Amino acid sequence: MAREHDLQQAAPDPARTTPGDGDTRRRPLRERHVEETVEVSVPVRTAYDQWTQFRTFPRFATVVRGVEQLRPTVTVWTLGYGPLRHRFAVEIVEQDPDAYLAWRGLEQHPSHQGEVEFRPTQEGGTAVTVRILLRPRAATKALLGSPRATRLIARLLHRELRNFKGFIEGLGQAGGAWRSTIRNGRVQHDHPEPPRSRVAHWPVG
Repeated sequence: MAREHDLQQAAPDPARTTPGDGDTRRRPLRERHVEETVEVSVPVRTAYDQWTQFRTFPRFATVVRGVEQLRPTVTVWTLGYGPLRHRFAVEIVEQDPDAYLAWRGLEQHPSHQGEVEFRPTQEGGTAVTVRILLRPRAATKALLGSPRATRLIARLLHRELRNFKGFIEGLGQAGGAWRSTIRNGRVQHDHPEPPRSRVAHWPVG
């Protein structure tokens, strides 16, 4: 069932932790949000790798019509139900391979943010937890911020996570992988490029 949490406590240390070591990962959501968890019968790496293949979301998510990758940290999503369509950009602000991903909507109204955690289960599978927080503008706050709207969003999130479970368990392996780390919206490179020399290099020979 859907659960709502009020995260008013201080955020834990943002440093990366090893999945399963008992430490609490950073959770940027401070306000009441919708949370759902599903357990999938594949290893953490498989679940994480498939989740990061955003272009495959329309294959299992009923409301996702399309996903475009503009940059490593920015995607454009098109959601739809029946004839209705809503297109918006999303920025990934934090990402730890096999553990955690946090994003924020770049659209002005309504704004939203979310996060997903991947944790190993004792059975060798993965617990996938998604949290979403909507920040509707004043004109729609009474509608999108109502308990009824929260329940609808929770039911939709529960259904889409169940669809992801069936999708990845049916595949048995991820259809791709993106293994980089993101901090504050910037990709962290394991081997940064050396500084460029200001001395001109002239052709030889």
